[in-house]
Amino acid sequence: MEHETVSFAIPILLLLGGIIVLAFYFGRTMKFIKLPSIIGFMIFGVILGPSFLNLLNDSTQEKLSFLTEIALSFVALSIGLELNLVFLKKLGVGILYIILFESFGAFIFVFGGLYFLTHNIALSLIFAAIAPASAPAGTVAIIQEYKAKGSLTKALYAVVGFDDGLGIIIYGFAAAFARILLLKEVGETSESLFAMIMHPLQEVVLSIIIGGLIAFIFSFLARKLKNADDVLILIFGFTFAASGLCIAFHLSLILTNMVFGMVIINTQPRSLVQKIHNRLPIIMPLLFILFFTLAGSNLHMAALPSLGVLGIVYILARSGGLIIGSRIGGMLGKVEKKIKNYIGLGILSQAGVAIGLSLIVKHEFSGLGKIVEVVNGQNITSGDKIGTMVLTTVTATCLFFEIIGPILTKIALKKAGEIE
Repeated sequence: MEHETVSFAIPILLLLGGIIVLAFYFGRTMKFIKLPSIIGFMIFGVILGPSFLNLLNDSTQEKLSFLTEIALSFVALSIGLELNLVFLKKLGVGILYIILFESFGAFIFVFGGLYFLTHNIALSLIFAAIAPASAPAGTVAIIQEYKAKGSLTKALYAVVGFDDGLGIIIYGFAAAFARILLLKEVGETSESLFAMIMHPLQEVVLSIIIGGLIAFIFSFLARKLKNADDVLILIFGFTFAASGLCIAFHLSLILTNMVFGMVIINTQPRSLVQKIHNRLPIIMPLLFILFFTLAGSNLHMAALPSLGVLGIVYILARSGGLIIGSRIGGMLGKVEKKIKNYIGLGILSQAGVAIGLSLIVKHEFSGLGKIVEVVNGQNITSGDKIGTMVLTTVTATCLFFEIIGPILTKIALKKAGEIE
């Protein structure tokens, strides 16, 4: 039987073994400069990726992409298992205000900044729609690495969990409007706005339904287990199944698994929840090593020079929108002072979801709008230009957010006194 190999004929399993061991020690060296381990994993990934050694080249990354999906699934499950409705009620409507204001704050700030710079409504709408998307893995990894505990920690779990669903809805509305604007440039009739926005709403609703159904089937079977260690086997099986259904039906992997965890913690006996809480942390460090090393290998250093003014405006506007929006939301919701002051710093990470949305933009906006230039005999439309600009800029800015985001999360939790 032929084994899959990568550059220099290194078998995939040997490569993975080397990644786990070397990334682990690389992450530990970050302690000497008081940085989180995941920064070390990402730097190691950049070294292995196309930017340097090219051991994790594009084709190898594609073969290993399922590991990213597995890691994100368990991150989402971990978030759900922290969202106890009793505690969320204690936070009150304040957490809802924060989620709404940080998401729409990022949208409004980025739209304003990009429109001032480009005077292009469709382009500004698309960038603004991608801005609220966060990367929960970075925030959760910091919380778990430093064993953070407290009200800010709980609030961070809630915000990075729920803003994924809201981000999908915001993107659906904004992309629909941008599409209509491009189609009007060439006088084409488009499908109704209602039909366009129904898709993201349907995605959110189906994700919640499937997450809930899987949680109830899991709970029914898990309660019958006599050996506590067997619970972990069921967790793996059902999380894999939930993620597979998401991929098959194009649903939100994060939202589905988050609902899975949320239903368990709010409906099941404390004994079952405790069994999961005791065993899940055993596998999370390994998943974080694989996830962040692969994320690092996806960060092409060659994309940095293309950042330009557009990228800088996007970084400043998104950061300002999230920090100021969450602070306003905290003030209106009358939340605890440390949540209001520091939650904005803990939600800046951006990666997978944003890059995924930018790939969708490149695909769905291809060929839309009027022809703006001809390159090598090929017509380039305004939709093509938007797709290219969004993908290039978001990829480059994610490099910045993935490095600065976890560092700021650690600072926020330390200032709030939730890291010992």
